[in-house]
Amino acid sequence: QVRLVESGGGLVQAGGSLRLSCAASGIIFGISSMAWYRQAPGKQRELVATITSGGSTNYADSVKGRFTISRDNAQDTVYLQMNTLKPEDTAVYYCNAPRTISRREYWGQGTQVTVSS
Repeated sequence: QVRLVESGGGLVQAGGSLRLSCAASGIIFGISSMAWYRQAPGKQRELVATITSGGSTNYADSVKGRFTISRDNAQDTVYLQMNTLKPEDTAVYYCNAPRTISRREYWGQGTQVTVSS
């Protein structure tokens, strides 16, 4: 059974930082690309950042220079370090394991991030 469990969300003032974690189980984490998405109220879910099994990363323009995605393959965990947070970063953040040729896509349950002005 595949599980993606996010943690680390919360309430923070603008300019602050949070670190999200996503613990994966049931997949071969070391060869899996991983991603973080977010969904704000009334908006579509959007891609925030991706990381390949080799550690290559990509970011949405809105978070470049402020967010950092990383992974610890020994712990089967992917992280999202979020700095200089803005009120517009307020959303539910979801961990994602993209579909591969051998398995379907998986999502975590989401963790709420609220940035106050």
